[in-house]
Amino acid sequence: MTSPLLSPFSFPNGVTAQNRVWLAPLTNRQSHDDGSLGDDELRWLAYRARGGFGVVETCAAHVAEDGQAWQGELGIFADRLLPGLRRLATEITAAGALGLVQLFHGGLRADPKLSGVPTWSASAIAEPGLPVPRAAAEEDILLAIARFRDAAARAHAAGFAGVELHGAHGYLLGQFLSATQNRRTDRWGGAWENRARLLREALRAVRAAVPASFVVGVRLSPEDWGQAKGLDLDENLELARWLVEDGADFLHISLWDASKPSQKRPDRHPLPLFREAVGASLPLVAAGGVWTRAEAEALLDKGATAVALGRAAIANPDWPQRIADPAWQPRRPPLTRAELYERGVSETFAGYLRRWKDFVADG
Repeated sequence: MTSPLLSPFSFPNGVTAQNRVWLAPLTNRQSHDDGSLGDDELRWLAYRARGGFGVVETCAAHVAEDGQAWQGELGIFADRLLPGLRRLATEITAAGALGLVQLFHGGLRADPKLSGVPTWSASAIAEPGLPVPRAAAEEDILLAIARFRDAAARAHAAGFAGVELHGAHGYLLGQFLSATQNRRTDRWGGAWENRARLLREALRAVRAAVPASFVVGVRLSPEDWGQAKGLDLDENLELARWLVEDGADFLHISLWDASKPSQKRPDRHPLPLFREAVGASLPLVAAGGVWTRAEAEALLDKGATAVALGRAAIANPDWPQRIADPAWQPRRPPLTRAELYERGVSETFAGYLRRWKDFVADG
């Protein structure tokens, strides 16, 4: 039986993906320290596009130099980066996939050693192992909105199909959403509608800067997990409704472990709750430790439109093509460095993957 994962779907603006299998945005450190595209990053992403992923998303790409969070991070903060971005968009599109850039600012998780300037965030709240950020002034916030807007226009000029605003995992947009990291008392903090203002204003600015045919979405962490702190499920369900009103073409729900129920409502899985919040037609993308066809199809049954793969896509660059055989089982780690290289993973990326327990066999 043909998997429903291999059927196409369309965004509200009519743009159609060839299937419902999505490459999740994955930090890989394979570009240059000045933000320009590296050949290794191009190879890694193009390999997945040729492997049949319907949507191929870049790693988090910083929209401002002071938002860079790690070495080798792809940038989209200046026009001088357009040649590399065009190469990447062309390769992804030629393989039949939709290419999306994930727009990102690290906020307090940016690396001041890379940017040369102190970090800033919603408030001057200390996080373990990080310098205390400067509390943002009004002009910082307005400039950040403009940076997201300009980055989206750059992605469109480069030939990508769309962008995703990274509102998950405790980076700048998520820091403003957080009840614990955002202690502001002005219009950017306090009540939930104020904490959500930065993300909403950034989305509106992006939507206004690109044509309706350009896909614009948002990634969210629905509840506390890891670096994402101070988040409430019901607030995020309300935010999901607001983002649809603001022009989002999709929402990407980062679940970490998509097999588990909600923390706040242990009798419910988050996906049906988000589906109820946004209505029947808006594409919902789900990510969270999916390896097999059966696991991915179960998320479609719960309300997802598409399923994003991370680690499974590293180990199985042709996962969407392979699942046409219902008996196929994905390759799982550990993988040797040679096996990773065969899958489009450079030594630099393999070095980063060594921090994941038992992923690299000879690390």
